[in-house]
Amino acid sequence: MNSILRNIFLATVFFMAPLSAEGKAVLPSFFSNNMVLQQKSNVPVWGTTAAGATVKVISSWDKKSYTSKADKEGNWSVTLKTPSYGGPYSVSINDGDYLVLENILIGEVWLCSGQSNMEMPLDGWGKINNYEEEIRNAAYPQIRLLQATHTTSATPLNDLKIDTDGWQVCSPSTISNFSSTAYFFAKKIYEEKHIPIGLLHSSWGGTVIEAWISKGALKEIHDFDIAIKVLESVSDKEALKKQFDADSKVWNATMEKAERGNNGKWETKEFDYSNWKTMQLPQFWENDALVGFDGVAWFKKEFNLPTAMKGKDLQLNFYADDDDKLWVNGVYIGTTSGYNVLRNYTIPANVLKESGNVIAIRVTDNTGGGGIYGKETDLILKGGNESFSLAGKWYYAVGVDFTELPVRPYLPADQNQPTVLYNAMIHPLIKLPIAGAIWYQGESNADRAYQYQTLFPMLISDWRNKFGIKDMPFYFVQLTNYMKAKDEPGASAWAELREAQFKTLLNLKNTGMAVITDIGDAGDIHPKNKQDVGYRLARIALSKIYGIPMSYSGPLYKSFNKKGSDIIVSFTFNETLKSTDCRSLKGFSIAGKDKVFHWAEAKVVGNTIVVSSEKVKDPVAVRYNWADNPDGNLTNSSGLPASSFRTDDWQGITFGNK
Repeated sequence: MNSILRNIFLATVFFMAPLSAEGKAVLPSFFSNNMVLQQKSNVPVWGTTAAGATVKVISSWDKKSYTSKADKEGNWSVTLKTPSYGGPYSVSINDGDYLVLENILIGEVWLCSGQSNMEMPLDGWGKINNYEEEIRNAAYPQIRLLQATHTTSATPLNDLKIDTDGWQVCSPSTISNFSSTAYFFAKKIYEEKHIPIGLLHSSWGGTVIEAWISKGALKEIHDFDIAIKVLESVSDKEALKKQFDADSKVWNATMEKAERGNNGKWETKEFDYSNWKTMQLPQFWENDALVGFDGVAWFKKEFNLPTAMKGKDLQLNFYADDDDKLWVNGVYIGTTSGYNVLRNYTIPANVLKESGNVIAIRVTDNTGGGGIYGKETDLILKGGNESFSLAGKWYYAVGVDFTELPVRPYLPADQNQPTVLYNAMIHPLIKLPIAGAIWYQGESNADRAYQYQTLFPMLISDWRNKFGIKDMPFYFVQLTNYMKAKDEPGASAWAELREAQFKTLLNLKNTGMAVITDIGDAGDIHPKNKQDVGYRLARIALSKIYGIPMSYSGPLYKSFNKKGSDIIVSFTFNETLKSTDCRSLKGFSIAGKDKVFHWAEAKVVGNTIVVSSEKVKDPVAVRYNWADNPDGNLTNSSGLPASSFRTDDWQGITFGNK
């Protein structure tokens, strides 16, 4: 029987087959047209229909028919055996009604998760490098996209909420709001292997790692027992919220009382601020004098009204992190909350004068970056068709540093409660065979970096267990370089988080780490170069899974030994150790028993690095790129940067933070 007659015969049988009940099969959201199924796997397909109904499923790649009888709740399931990659195919489902899923590809399915740097789209709020050109060129019909919706749940869910009707074919019309890192990862693999790629993108900006781990795993360490108990109990949750509101009211009153700007009437035009320090705006204040500062700071600037703007209401635009209040000439204009919200204030004409207008902006930053930030074109005053920039020198002063106050009450946002993202955005997928996972997260846990040494390998092991894939490939991005570079070596929470990631790489099989401390942005926690991030992750997968000989790692610290006043450091991936710019090596520091680090001289000797300093005659420890924003330049024949490391085990600044 030729293939055309066989297909007609199968279709006839399918339609004529008697069924025990009539119904309409309902499938989980991720079974749709355009989907990708993992190659060479046993793939379950399931859903609901009328209780007792017989469901018949035919896969077009092997023409096999599978039958399942729905239980009393209407649940049914069959398992399809997928071939090597190819397509397009279809899957037909008949439970009395006839449903066909079309344009299905068999290939490699990757789960892509983490926080905002994984979520960062090509366009939208992301606007990565060359985003317009990248979007125009994103015609890859063999790459398919599934976008999970931000959802939380106190208990594990069985279906995934998604942003679209199902899988989307990668094209200029579908890629703009999708994860840029995931896209470039898939693009590189496809261009090398021409295997269809399915991307399950399930991430949420600003989230902590414990939100992505199952309850069963988290209960092993007891760090989150109270939070989990609260999540499980409505009465406990309400009591906790009531206590938090009461504590917050007291704390806010204490903060406002301590705030020097309130007491000194800094918002008034008459207040003399000439002795304040100055700062160039826009920029995050961590990049200037207020490194690591959380609290309230005031900014003031004087301007004269351009002739063309006289007698007009003006619009003032800028970005602030997190919240702000605005006065002009002592007149209160308004307030805005939210770190990613463009301020758009109207300043009435009757508030303004021809000269000597004074703007006062009070900015409150609760955590992370703070200040008035963005591009110079974001900080602008407009009147009709006229505008001028307020970028440049502003005066500033600290109203209150939160370290001066009692510890602030804390209640995790819904999405940062333990387990809630695992329950809603990972658990629905665990029956699906996948090729592996890529992960881009850590910023939100940097202040608890020591705890991350436990939580990160826990997440990987937890997901492997839940997906039933022993040693499932898990590739991740190490924290980038960020914030103002420091002149001298010192402590760093971000370096400690990178160490936790590095230790996970060393201790768990079948993991891979993309180091990106050479492509970050001191002033932007969301660096725009997502191309190289995705490509570096892909190089790991291509080498370790897809059989393409390809270098994928810079030098990784292995061991050290002392020889006189030198410390000799050995590495894995030590082929052709060198600097990235053919200059002397940077980023190394050395310390004696006093634990005081000094910048060091470092030179390549064979496949080792010899580190020394005239200031340290009897060294005991070396660190490399141990900073929020390091500038080390060690690489190897791959051209990829070396991971930060330290040879000591001295207690860090995040030790004990939970």
